[in-house]
Amino acid sequence: MVFLFGYVRPQKFELLVREYDEYRGVYCSLCKELGKRYGLAARLSLNYDCTFYAVLMLSVRKDGTAAFTKGRCCVNPLKKCYYCRRGGNGDIFADACALTVILTYYKLLDNIHDSGAVKKFLYGAVYPLAALKHKKAAAGFPEFEGIVSGAMETQAKIEKSDKPGIDLCAHPTAEMISRILEVSAGKLNTGESTARIFRSMGYNLGRWIYLIDAADDLESDIASGSFNPFAVKFSLGKKSGADEISAAKKYANGVLNMSLSQIAEAADLLGMNSLGSITRNVILKGLPQMQKELLFKKEKTNVGPI
Repeated sequence: MVFLFGYVRPQKFELLVREYDEYRGVYCSLCKELGKRYGLAARLSLNYDCTFYAVLMLSVRKDGTAAFTKGRCCVNPLKKCYYCRRGGNGDIFADACALTVILTYYKLLDNIHDSGAVKKFLYGAVYPLAALKHKKAAAGFPEFEGIVSGAMETQAKIEKSDKPGIDLCAHPTAEMISRILEVSAGKLNTGESTARIFRSMGYNLGRWIYLIDAADDLESDIASGSFNPFAVKFSLGKKSGADEISAAKKYANGVLNMSLSQIAEAADLLGMNSLGSITRNVILKGLPQMQKELLFKKEKTNVGPI
């Protein structure tokens, strides 16, 4: 099962100073909120992907733009950070924190399942604490819990089937993100049109996340014998050469570009406030840059900002 962690981030050097401060403000606010709701250790689960979720939700709010203020860093008191003032943003950060904890828990389960003995032991050592925090998040946000746990079960069944296709493999993660964004749109009362846009954007974003992770892990999955949809499609194994793997990654690049174009088209239809510039940076520049870095580390490619 593929979870969010690390792929959905902005292209920092293209952000204005104000935009970067606001993005960091959302990130630091999530860190602070995670500590308040789930304890200090929960802050270690903070990631770019759930930060993007919070930025996206804040950017489509109809009751004005989020306000930011400076304060002391909750981890390093000698450092000053920007924080997003709560106001009507409290529910957004509560949702983002719950998603972070729930997704971290299932990622840990996935790691325990797929790892060797040493890593399995290390992941197992932190499992009791993760399970405790997950229980709290799941009880407070049962809809998110149902969406994520259902996606995990479906993914496991698909990957155990006989040579499943790439689209089928990507569907559970795509549907998971689609439903999360749709539910979140309903909570913000943004209207049916925004919910429809979120369904499309979420599906293609989830599909992109699953496939970029699969393409990035292609060599390691081949070496370990782990399931990988691109390895299945191209019949790759430990004896496969570099040219064969390169051909699979070029194919992956084309498939990923189709998802990127659909995400961008959906974003163009959203009515966003001033934080929308950060959302657009992530979608139009951050995702393509991440794709380029992961798929073509030593090659020049035409993958660039949309």
